[in-house]
Formats: sequence, structure tokens, C-alpha cells
Amino acid sequence: MATAKEGLPITPAIVRWARERSGYSIEDAKRHFKKIAAWEAGEALPTYAQVEDMADRFKVPVAVFFFPKPPEVPPLEKSFRTLTAEDFAAIPRRVRFFLRQGQAMQLNLAELNDGKNPAPHLITRDLKVTPNTSLGKIAADVRKFLGVSVDQQAAWKNVDEALEKWREVFAAKAGIYAFKDAFRAPNYFGFCLYDDEFPVIYINNSSAKSRQIFTLFHELGHLLFHTSGVDLLDDPFIKHLGDAEQKIEIICNGLAARVLVPDDLLDQMLKGMKIGRLAASQLGDHFNVSREVIYRKFLDRGLIAADEYVAAAKEWAAQMKKPEGAEPSGNYYNSQHAYLGQRYIDLAFTRYHQQRFDQRQLAEYLNMKPKSLPTFAEKFAGGGL
Repeated sequence: MATAKEGLPITPAIVRWARERSGYSIEDAKRHFKKIAAWEAGEALPTYAQVEDMADRFKVPVAVFFFPKPPEVPPLEKSFRTLTAEDFAAIPRRVRFFLRQGQAMQLNLAELNDGKNPAPHLITRDLKVTPNTSLGKIAADVRKFLGVSVDQQAAWKNVDEALEKWREVFAAKAGIYAFKDAFRAPNYFGFCLYDDEFPVIYINNSSAKSRQIFTLFHELGHLLFHTSGVDLLDDPFIKHLGDAEQKIEIICNGLAARVLVPDDLLDQMLKGMKIGRLAASQLGDHFNVSREVIYRKFLDRGLIAADEYVAAAKEWAAQMKKPEGAEPSGNYYNSQHAYLGQRYIDLAFTRYHQQRFDQRQLAEYLNMKPKSLPTFAEKFAGGGL
């Protein structure tokens, strides 16, 4: 008969803590870990492989399971100032999963960078804004901070290149890493998690690339106000917020349009142009932004009605929806590369080659199984391990 001593000496209370914070009931967790009730009770101990599987599913580092007691981490919902408790509770489980993964990536960044953000300037620390700061000033200050001119932006060959350029600029110039994954929740375009040292953004990779750029700047708006946030297709929750929180959400909604499409330049291009969805597509292609960004500019100018803006945004979002239950497609390694971003991948492999940790730990940082490392390294890390 097996005994508790035949497994690893983890802390039982941490198993329960990890399960509960990830939103799993004991019944749900048993579908993946048959002995989890015994592990929580201290009546049995898991193998290392089982600890790895728990770390992956519950989105906590493996090392946490060996802490003497659960870490004191504030409830995640407390950092979402512009979401009511009811709206936070309505977030689907899969999106909550990525919220936890986002927290895990913040821990990874802290460990890989010895607790200090490597960017020379951190936009959330150095750019001072308040809910009463004008949107125009915030937008101008953001573009100046990022150091990208409108001409540079328009010269990028397509939105695919533009998205990756902006991700790199956010990390290198602003100290914000942007990760991606397939949310399989079409109404959720992304979210951000605030932290004094390692704020992160997560983007729904199932949305159009141009929409992902919009999400980057929407979430940057939240981070500038030192709050976590969510980018939703509909935002009826705004009317339930306090005055300051409403102002923040309105600024976030308008920030992408003001930064990416400067008003004076747009005014020149609109002369003689027929306002409508075709014009939004043409201007979106020029600026490497979504049609929705342009349509929001039209709305702000009173050139279209609010119901037309909402109808167009829903139609464009529907065009990107995958069939219900559709399985992810594409190459696994290419997908992981897109999700993590080259800068983060380079950071993890650099620390590995500095002999800071072994291949098992490297795989954990990269959210993959150790057996996938050789092929991934060959494709995206300059050769073998």
C-alpha cells in the first residue's frame, strides 16, 4: 500500500490555496487530479510530475508548493478598480485562467530580472496622469514616451508587423511585456495586471491583429492609472462606476484612437472623403490600426451616430469569431513564439545559458513541457540547448 512518504513533501495547505485561487472546486479538480483531496488533507503526496501538472493548471510556480505556508497575495479582483464585483464575477473561467497565468508571468519576470524591471524608464512610474488630465495631453505624452513617430508607424508594412513592433516598444521603452493566447471568449479582447515593477498586458490572439493593437493601448490606459483592467466588446459596467473610475474607463476607450491616429492628420485626410465603413477600412490600413479605432474617431467628431458605431464594432468582431467549439489551429511552436514574444524568450534562454537554472525550470518559464524545448530552441533561440 502506498504511503504519504512515497511522494514529494509539499505543503497540503498550498494545494488547496492554489486550487481555490484558480477557481476550481474540489469536484472539478478531481477530474484532473484524482488524489487531490488526499493531498490537501496531507494523507498522500504527489510525484514531481503531478506537482508540475498542478503548477501548470493552477498557474503558480512549482516552487510555491514547497513553501511552508500559502503566500500572502491580495485577491486579484481588488486590483480591478474599474470593474464592479459583479462584473468581475462574470468573467469566464478560461479568461480567469489567463488572469492567473498573467500573475505567473509577472512572477517569472521578477525572477528572471532579479526583481528589477530592465527598461531604462517605466511608463507607469514616470508618466504622471490623473482622471482630470485631458485625453489629448495623455495621448501626446504617451507617443513621446514611446518614441515612435506617425511616419514610422505608417511605414510598417502591415498590421502584423505593427503589432510586433508595438509589443517590442512597450517592453523596451515602457517596461511593459505584452503576452498573448487564445481566450476562446470572443467578447474579451484582453486585460492588464498592474504591478509597481512588472505590469503586464494579455491579448486575445483570436481577435484581429489590428484589434490587438487597440487592446494594447486600451490596457496601457489602465496601467497609467495604476489599475488592472479588461477590454470588453461591450462595456455597460461603466454606468455602475464612480465618477473617477468612469473617467478612467472613458480615457482608456479613447486612448488608442488619440495616440495612433493624431487628430490634425486625420482632419487633413478626411477632406473630401465620404464618411462610412469603407473610409474606416481605408484609413485603418494607412495607420495600421483597426477599423474600430477610426470609427471611434468618427464617433467622437459626431460624424456617425452611436448606434452605427456599436453596430459596426459588433459586425467586425463577429467576422473574427471562430465556430463554437473550434479547435486551435497552426503550428504549436509558432503559436508559443507568438504568445510569449521574442524578447521574453530571449530573456529566459539567456538566463538558462548563464546556468541560473536547468532545462526543467526553463520549460516552466516558457509554459511548455521539457520534451518540447529542443525543437523550440532550434527554431527561436539560435540553436540547440
